[in-house]
Amino acid sequence: MRTYIEERAMAIASYIIDEEATVRQAAKKFGVSKSTVHKDVSERLMYINKNLAREVRKVLDVNKAERHIRGGLATKEKYSREI
Repeated sequence: MRTYIEERAMAIASYIIDEEATVRQAAKKFGVSKSTVHKDVSERLMYINKNLAREVRKVLDVNKAERHIRGGLATKEKYSREI
């Protein structure tokens, strides 16, 4: 029988893959911290389901590569609202 933590890790991983979500989005959706999401999908999931862990890693790697772009767009939007 799966524990609550294992079920949460699987649910978070599925959400990240299906929605191409960020760690922050997943944390907000599941009501846990970013650290918990990261630990669930990068450490715990490897022991539960290695294939799912690999798929999540692909999405998180894309998010990491694009984060500087998202940050720049957020800053641009912030300052365009102030003017």
